[in-house]
Amino acid sequence: MKALALFWCACLSAMSCLRAVAAPDQTPFNFAEVFELLKANLAGVTVEQLNEAAACGLLEQLAGKVSIVGEVSAPLRGAESNAPVSAAVFDRHFGYLRVGRVANGTDKEFRTAYEGLLATNKLKGLVIDLRFAGGKDYAAAVAVADRFFADEQPLVDWGEGWKKSTAKTNAISLPVAVLVNRRTTGAAEALAGMLRHRDVGLLIGTNTAGEASMAKEFSLRTGHRLRLAVAPLKVANGKELPFSGIKADIEVDVSTEDELAWYEDAYKPPPKAARLATSGSETNAAATNRAPRRRINEAELVRMNREGLSPDREPPFTTDSARTVDAPPVVNDPALARALDLLKGLAVVQQFRSI
Repeated sequence: MKALALFWCACLSAMSCLRAVAAPDQTPFNFAEVFELLKANLAGVTVEQLNEAAACGLLEQLAGKVSIVGEVSAPLRGAESNAPVSAAVFDRHFGYLRVGRVANGTDKEFRTAYEGLLATNKLKGLVIDLRFAGGKDYAAAVAVADRFFADEQPLVDWGEGWKKSTAKTNAISLPVAVLVNRRTTGAAEALAGMLRHRDVGLLIGTNTAGEASMAKEFSLRTGHRLRLAVAPLKVANGKELPFSGIKADIEVDVSTEDELAWYEDAYKPPPKAARLATSGSETNAAATNRAPRRRINEAELVRMNREGLSPDREPPFTTDSARTVDAPPVVNDPALARALDLLKGLAVVQQFRSI
């Protein structure tokens, strides 16, 4: 019976998918009509089996807003992190902290990773990567967000009253960019909302999943408990996080397949372009020993023009036979590249203001 129920779950899921691709003016399926038609005419299936299949289909289609208490959602394949928080440095001065899941203890992992970056680097900005991150522990999200506030401020209300930051002298004051995508869910989404709506940093990527919410649990006759989203989560003195997701300030939209590839390796050549190029071209940098082309900023372009160099030449650039400038590796992850560009620009502005 269970196998049959799973089969009908798949059927109902497919039916919902058909609705998604239907023409805009097409009338959507009516659940009651379809259910009654199946009950009256479908051979070999009992009403109990139809009920189970219908319930299963509803839970699957409304995942994120409806869940059975105690069930743990599986992470997207290819996006698992080896550690709750991992750290890296880009372009020598820009820290990168990837949060794989917001859960109990994430704030301690975050603090340890950040302090490790500070110990060996002079940071000018910080990227927080919340792509593919989830979790249901809103208290843990508050604990991470608290690191960025020097005084007490209301941060979030998930139905238990406002949770606030704490006064401190060691709050993180660096410029911040936050990476998000459609797989940024739950507590990670709440963290993004707190940082954005308290003006800690800008969001770069795509809209979040829209699954951060106030929730309430209900008992079923089976003994299970159903957790339902009953109201939007509130941040920043009443700002509601919409069920349509938090809108990114700078939109960078790529396919999930490509984004996963860059999530694993930010320097990886664009996956689709790389496959096309390596199929028959010998000029692709990934198929040769030549260094990849790097982006040229305005200051470097002025220097090159002054020294008689052409920006169209392949790196490494040379000014004479005795001096060679090695091209650094290129960050091909579009969202991360935009974040680094933003932080570099802010660092330049701060430098001029300090003069």
